[in-house]
Amino acid sequence: MPPKKKGTGEALARLKRDLKEHTVGQLYIFYGPEDYLREHYLERLQQETAAGPMEAFNLHTFQGKELDIRGLEQAVEAVPVMSERSLVLVYDFDLFQNKDRQSQMLELLGDLPDYVCLVFVYDLISWSANGTTKLGKLLKEKAQVVEFAQQSQSDLNSWIRRRLRRDWDKEIDNATAEYLTFLCGGLMTNLAGELDKLGAYARGSEVTRADIDAVADPVLDARAFQMTDAIGLGDYDRAMTLLSELGRMGESPIYILAAVGRQLRQIWSARLALEARRGESYLADLWGMRNGWQARKLLQTARRYELPWCRQAVRLVQEADLAMKLGGRDGEEVLTELLLTLAQSARQRGGVRR
Repeated sequence: MPPKKKGTGEALARLKRDLKEHTVGQLYIFYGPEDYLREHYLERLQQETAAGPMEAFNLHTFQGKELDIRGLEQAVEAVPVMSERSLVLVYDFDLFQNKDRQSQMLELLGDLPDYVCLVFVYDLISWSANGTTKLGKLLKEKAQVVEFAQQSQSDLNSWIRRRLRRDWDKEIDNATAEYLTFLCGGLMTNLAGELDKLGAYARGSEVTRADIDAVADPVLDARAFQMTDAIGLGDYDRAMTLLSELGRMGESPIYILAAVGRQLRQIWSARLALEARRGESYLADLWGMRNGWQARKLLQTARRYELPWCRQAVRLVQEADLAMKLGGRDGEEVLTELLLTLAQSARQRGGVRR
């Protein structure tokens, strides 16, 4: 499993503790890819601070592009109405854009009223602290910087089980939960919708892999893996069908090629791992995989491929990439040709084991 950044878990744990103990701070920075968790804790902050009959007066929201510093100052200084705290949310605001802005923010953030909770939320733009500036040093001292990172597989398994049990009275085992996160990605925002579909579809008391295959919408990387897996099984019609489906869904050929290339490189590395008698944990560490099912499946797939074929497959992807970017060829045509060449090579050279 990939290691967490130092401090990531501690910052979120402190936020949870502050909410539980009603000791919410004055200044936060929220960032990271896990929108579901971020929105959950923003809602918790709102309940802890601005919620109530006068919420409209105690909750202030700003968008970064339209933000007027004077308006933000007024919101921060506004005394809460029938509440002990007010909440100010600022979305996608580049604090370090220029020296004038930094100077204004230094003055504002250096003396926040006790009653305000100010949160800078980074969603559409990335957060990056500039620790060498006065503002950066001030934020390091005063702000609680909370990253909402993609959760570990064990945490996702627990959350998936809780959601299905609470909302649908359904059960799911760990292996099936891992398959779901491989197929649909590891972000909770997307998984929440998939769990609702599964809960409504599954007829038994337990969600099965067949239920997932019936209704789940795989992410691009999972579909690319399915294509390469179909080639390994000799099911070339299935591989072409998956490619056609991606085209109908409007996926860009260059993104499809990138996903296919990544999967083929992973298969090559898995084949090399097998040759060197390395196992699942080595492969998971090599590629930063949170999902044990994915590493096991990758090794299983690699057993069907010969090493020379793996090398040739990666080279063919590189040639296809050049044909798309520099040769001016139609992307869909290049992808179709690539899959046909991979299939033909597997048949002619014995690149795939039976």
